[in-house]
Amino acid sequence: MRVLVVEDDPGIADLLVRGLERAGYEAGSVSSGQQALSAVPEPDVVLLDLGLPDVDGLDVCRRLRSRSGVAIIVVTARGEEGDRVAALDEGADDYLVKPFGLAELLARIRAVLRRVRPVDSAGQELLRHGLLMVDPRTHKVTVGDREVALTPKEFDILEALAVDPGRVVTRQEILERAWDAHWYGPTKVLDVHVAALRRKLGVPGLVETVYGRGFRLGTPDTAPDTPTEPPAPPVSR
Repeated sequence: MRVLVVEDDPGIADLLVRGLERAGYEAGSVSSGQQALSAVPEPDVVLLDLGLPDVDGLDVCRRLRSRSGVAIIVVTARGEEGDRVAALDEGADDYLVKPFGLAELLARIRAVLRRVRPVDSAGQELLRHGLLMVDPRTHKVTVGDREVALTPKEFDILEALAVDPGRVVTRQEILERAWDAHWYGPTKVLDVHVAALRRKLGVPGLVETVYGRGFRLGTPDTAPDTPTEPPAPPVSR
């Protein structure tokens, strides 16, 4: 579970990151709004200060929410009712006024995650990454409010990537998951299915190629929709 602390005070940011890591989260920090908007891989939770040096925190909140279902908790010294209302109207999931205790912050993170990480009727957690939703039980895939029809192989590839967005999944891992644990055939078949998956999802930059390693889910607003792998040399006839 990745938590991004957006805080321009290095002392506060360091305290929060260390506390989150002790609690078992993967945590990091940035000190500006632009860094928050371009963070890769996209975090599961954003702890967002409103008083940032470059972009107003409310604008960062609005822009994050317009492209993603990431959990956003505003963490700020602004305690007026108007500030709370404005942040919640811009898409924040919760609002915490400084100073606060780490135990309360962790409890609020857990509560927000229960709300924003839905489960299906059988209690199995759905896989989410921005506007992408993958249901492992029903094999249903949606991008925003659009349902995407995938073949079984395409779904297996996407599920392998969506389990841990941002992690590079090797070509061999995907082949063993979607085809066979003892796959010895040509790996070009994987490229064909990934290309079809990209076309069907219709989100530039969502499925990234990592040269020499494999594939991962990227952040669409910052990841290019072009493979980072060089083109294959022409085949001589």
